[in-house]
Amino acid sequence: MASERNQSRTVIITGGGSGIGLGLCRRFLELGDRIVLCGRSEDRLQSAVASLGGDAEKLHAVSADVSSEPDVQRLFAAAASCFGPVDILINNAGNFDGGPVEELSLDAWNNVVGACLTGAFLCSKAAFRSMKESGGGRILNIGSISAQRPRMHSAAYTAAKFGVQGLTHATALEGRELGICVSCLHPGNVLVERRENTALDSDSEPMMPVESIVQAAMAMLQMPLDVNFLDAIVLPRDQLYVGRG
Repeated sequence: MASERNQSRTVIITGGGSGIGLGLCRRFLELGDRIVLCGRSEDRLQSAVASLGGDAEKLHAVSADVSSEPDVQRLFAAAASCFGPVDILINNAGNFDGGPVEELSLDAWNNVVGACLTGAFLCSKAAFRSMKESGGGRILNIGSISAQRPRMHSAAYTAAKFGVQGLTHATALEGRELGICVSCLHPGNVLVERRENTALDSDSEPMMPVESIVQAAMAMLQMPLDVNFLDAIVLPRDQLYVGRG
């Protein structure tokens, strides 16, 4: 496994076309790592690659739906073909849909749980197989403070993020003897592109920049290989968390 900092690592980032995923990709490229960027939108992925400089020797984009096992298998096969065994997986793909639980459609539920939780499971499953063969690695799941403090009318998202935390702990336990560290980062309000265009969100609650989450994620991922930074909560100082309902 490429674990020393003078070695280039192979990193898969899901949900990488914008927001936190794109910010993390930019940071890994600055460190000299090789990135496979995954997202459902081909157009958004190509725009992201162009904004990052489009270096084919360091960056490869794969359009895939992480809730589909064949798509995930294709993603990991592309990573292996382009850059070799995976050293780091970041499960960042997600979706949000809400409303009163009695009105929440099964399609909306499945879209959210599929992107947030099923995708994290399928990618972790594939990463375990790759990392087991290469001697270990790191998986970072991007959770949410909704896993501890749900908002109203967010049954699908809250359930999915609770599930991501449970998946993190279960796979961290299984990963111990394999040299695989699994962690979960729970962001509060992040000023991603979606929120930049939504005055209600950006004006009514404290926000933090994407770079704040990137810094936290890199701190977790750059721990020594015999140390696991299991969980972290990072949120704007003034955002309601304790006492949130």
